[in-house]
Order: sequence, then structure tokens, then C-alpha cells
Amino acid sequence: MKKGEIVEGVIERIQFPNKGIMSVEDTKVIVKNTIPGQKVSCRITKKKKGRAEANVLEILEKAPDEIASPCPHFGICGGCNYQNLPYEAQLSIKENQVKQILDEVYISQNQKPDYVFEGIKPSPIRYGYRNKMEFSFGDAYKDGPLSLGMHKRGSFYDIVTVDQCQIVDPDFRKVLSAVLTWGQENDIPFYHRMRQTGYLRHLLVRRAVKTGELMVALVTTTLGTYDLQPLVNELCKLDLTGKLVGVLHTYNDSVADVVKNDKTEILYGQDYFYEELLGLRFKITEFSFFQTNSLGAEVLYETARSYIGSLNENGEKDKIVFDLYSGTGTIAQLMAPVAKKVIGVEIVEEAVEAAKKNAELNGLHNCEFIAGDVLKVLDTIDEKPDLIILDPPRDGIHPKALTKIIDYGVDRIVYISCKPTSLARDLAVFEASGYKMEKAVAVDMFPGTVHCETVCLWSKLHEAKHHVNVKLDMDEMDLTAAESKVTYEEIKSYVAEHHDGMHTQKIED
Repeated sequence: MKKGEIVEGVIERIQFPNKGIMSVEDTKVIVKNTIPGQKVSCRITKKKKGRAEANVLEILEKAPDEIASPCPHFGICGGCNYQNLPYEAQLSIKENQVKQILDEVYISQNQKPDYVFEGIKPSPIRYGYRNKMEFSFGDAYKDGPLSLGMHKRGSFYDIVTVDQCQIVDPDFRKVLSAVLTWGQENDIPFYHRMRQTGYLRHLLVRRAVKTGELMVALVTTTLGTYDLQPLVNELCKLDLTGKLVGVLHTYNDSVADVVKNDKTEILYGQDYFYEELLGLRFKITEFSFFQTNSLGAEVLYETARSYIGSLNENGEKDKIVFDLYSGTGTIAQLMAPVAKKVIGVEIVEEAVEAAKKNAELNGLHNCEFIAGDVLKVLDTIDEKPDLIILDPPRDGIHPKALTKIIDYGVDRIVYISCKPTSLARDLAVFEASGYKMEKAVAVDMFPGTVHCETVCLWSKLHEAKHHVNVKLDMDEMDLTAAESKVTYEEIKSYVAEHHDGMHTQKIED
């Protein structure tokens, strides 16, 4: 087998996040964007000893449980991977992936996984679950007509108009179509990153599930002046199931292909809307962090709350909780009614300001939110936590911050992760530092995609990680009654001789 060679095989399993695995000539071949059971033809792109990577050329045979995707953009758009599988099969893949990744932490250390894995919890809804989408302007092919949607699979530039996307609410599709028609009819150019010319960059749409409130933001460069009022008028005339509460114009001259706010103008209504979650009300702005699946978020946070358990066994609100990487303070506010004080730390200042306002909105006065890097902020907090909740970004926790968190020595830590591989890396550090993972569960927040969340509970061991109690029998040591009063040094010598690698510690009664 060599680079450029075309091979065939059957996908045996999926390695996180989207790497199909098949065996060809005793070589492990990784084929992205496939599902178990598919027979594929692919071209080798990389080859190392015992391992290769390949790109799919053709699906020769479908998987036994494969179904037709309800989305006409599936396979072209790079957003979803599992829409051609029944939902139960999607859940099974994610569940197995998470457990395998966590188990490997123990197996790599020659240990048996010793925790309760509670499987995976499904999303309350499979379709139309996303409450936020960032659509990109571009063309479907070089110098083609204006498109608005998602990047084509495997492409940094080509854009697929996803006007029938199934993971968003129908209101999103109506807004997208209206904005695209306006751009096409007025011949408005999109921003070319390579040329650094053009005007249209992104369309941001956010919608609350509980209140039905909808907000739209058109993101452009400053390279041109266009009358946006006709677009606003068209958006206001749309027959939506929700209520349009705001239309914004956001300027972004950054070279990077990200939705960034240099300046925002309100074209219609207001620059915020409200969402409700587990009995709390949240004010959300254009760039507020909020879980993209509101109903799934309720499952996630209810799970985290159940893992925390009873905070005050004595019936008094005397516990201090740290909510690190707190975002807009959702978890912090859920804990506030049963805590003495909750301290949230978040690096995004806008999210911190939103958290403060939301706590006030919900009548919670025992929440403190601090803007800054967790690594640095922890050195400035005088209070010591009784419980720590972690919800870090995809890359996990900075190693130095992780050390500071562990040094608090709290009895319980709840960790919410959106990437199981970074969770596994941090898990190894916790386990080596005297914590035991009691239980874990996956939560599917993103049906149709490769992503899911994981919630873990760690408990502090009150003995050293590798402490072993050994009972030494007199008969085993071949001692007579007269010799029974052995010294500690003699015991230490015996253990060293008969139990290689063990160390002894003298404990006085």
C-alpha cells in the first residue's frame, strides 16, 4: 500500500470525532466522514507504518442500518455527519466513543476502569434544535452566484446555501432565503478573504425556544455603503412562528473568517432577547454565550445538578461554589438558591456582564462574576470553595490552572466537557492527584453531528492514590513468639524483598 493507491474496505467503527476505521492488508486505514458498515472505495493520502489515511471516492455499499437523510444538503454541507443513521444508532456511536476514550485513561495505566458509566441521554428534539446559527456569504464555486449558508465539506471557501437545513427552526430558513434574495437582487458583493474586497460576510440568527423571540444580525465590512432599510422591511414582513424583536448591523473588518464585532447598529427593535431555562430567565445579546440547544441544555444542567447532589446536608446555606469558565452564568444561577455564595469566572467580559444582569433579573444576590483568565483570577480570590464546577472550552483546562484547582482539595468536582479527548487528558491528571471519577454520562446536545457533551463527578480520595493496606501474618514472616516484636526496619526490608515496587509508611497508633 502506498500514497495515491485506491483501496476498498468496510468501515468497522468510528473513532472520535469522525474517523471511520477499516483494515486493509493488516493496515489501519482512517477514512473520515463514513459510518460503520459502509463499503467504500478510497484513495490513500498518507501512509505510515501500520497506519494510513484516505479520502472517500465512492460508497460502494450502504451500511445495513443506513437511511436516507431528511436534509437535501447532507454530504455536501460540512455541518452534519450522522443524519443518514437512525437516531438510536447515532446515540450508540457517541456513547461507545465517550466510554472508550474514558476507559483508555485507566487501561493505559494498567488499571481496570472503576467508575459508573451511565450511557448517553438523548436530546429532547432531534430536528430544529439549534437556537443560533452563523451563516457565511460566498459562492458555491469560483466566481459563481452569491450563496449564503455553510462551508462545503472539505472546503475553506465554497459555500452551500442551506435553505432547507434540518437542524434549525423553520424561521431561520425563511430569514436566510430573504437575506440571500435581497443580496442577489441588489448585486451586493461578498467579502473575498484572499482579495480582501467585498461587503457581505455573515448572517447571525438567534431564536429563543421558550419565548419565540428572534434576533437577526447582518455582518459586513466597511468596504461600501448600502441602504439596508429595504432588507429590514422584508424581514419584518416574513410570516414567522416566532417574533422578530431586533435587526442589527454589525461591522467586521477582521481578516479572519470569524464573526467579530467592531461596531453594531440597531436597524430595528432591540439588541437583545429573552430565553427561559429551568425556571430562570436570561437576557441574550448578539454575542452572548448560550448553549445552542436550549432544551438539550436543560437536560445537561439537570444532569450536572443531580451529580452535585445535596449541597447542604445540615440544611444551612453555608457552602461556597466556584463556577469556573462560567459563560453567562447559567450553572452559577442554578446553584445560587442552595449556596451561601457562587463565584463565577469567565474570560469573556461581555459574557460576565450578561451574567451579572441575568442574576439581577432572576433576583439572585449571592452571585459574584469575575472577568479574567481562570489561571490568574484564582490567585485573587480570598474565599475557598466547598464545591467546584468546571465547564471549560473545547481544549480543556490549562495545566497550571488545573493544578490550582486540584490544590483546593474540595471533596467534589463536577466537570462538563464538550470534547471527550480533552476531558480524558484532564481526567488522567485528576486521577494522579488523588481524585476518583465516581460516574460519568454523555448528553447528546447536537443530533446529526459528531459532537456531544459529557458530565463527570470526581470525589477526593482521603488516602494517597496508591496507598495499599497490607496485613502481614506472623506465620508468613516465619516468626517465633520470641521474635514477634519486629522492628519497622525489618518490616520495611521484608516488603521490599517480597513486594517489588512497594514502599512502606510508618503509622503510629
